[in-house]
Amino acid sequence: MKVEPITLPRKDLHHFFAGLITPRPIAFVSTLDAEGRYNAAPFSAFVRLTASPPVLVFAAGRRKGKKKDTIRNIESTGDFVVNLVDEDLCQTMHQAGADYPPGIDEMKEVGLTAINSEKIKSPRILEAPISLECRLMQVLELGQKPSMSSIVFGEILLVHIQDEILTDGKVDPIKAKIIGRLGEGNIYCRTTDIFTLDRRPI
Repeated sequence: MKVEPITLPRKDLHHFFAGLITPRPIAFVSTLDAEGRYNAAPFSAFVRLTASPPVLVFAAGRRKGKKKDTIRNIESTGDFVVNLVDEDLCQTMHQAGADYPPGIDEMKEVGLTAINSEKIKSPRILEAPISLECRLMQVLELGQKPSMSSIVFGEILLVHIQDEILTDGKVDPIKAKIIGRLGEGNIYCRTTDIFTLDRRPI
């Protein structure tokens, strides 16, 4: 089978690639709007790009042709927090991704605890095993209306890690129980089935 993306209907492209590139880490992004209300939304087009400087990127599509609250908030405050999602946080994260009306405090709606960040305005999520305080570097707008996407680049200023997921000062993947996204809809995976590989000497 061969698929040339340009031949697919626009409405099918997202679903096609969602099932193609897996598993995907989840950026559970918390932000603050101009009125001081909290927002939290999950995005599974997310990756850490570089270590020096420490930069991550995530993408957000349009909702009914308009920028999502998360993007508008980031452009307003110039910062955001990426919270990683473990098995305990999974159901709450999934609920926060529902189509709430603009201006609704999703963190309050789903029962999350917002706590102050140290270097930025946006709150972090107390229940998250790892939270990354980020300063906005750049937003790129790609595509054509109405299906444009905002690509957000952020510099990681401070990392919060729950002590109980550390082993010898490093994040233990077994203890962290971070989840990933598979395909589209309600399919997720655990990252606790882990194996190691040794590279042969050359």
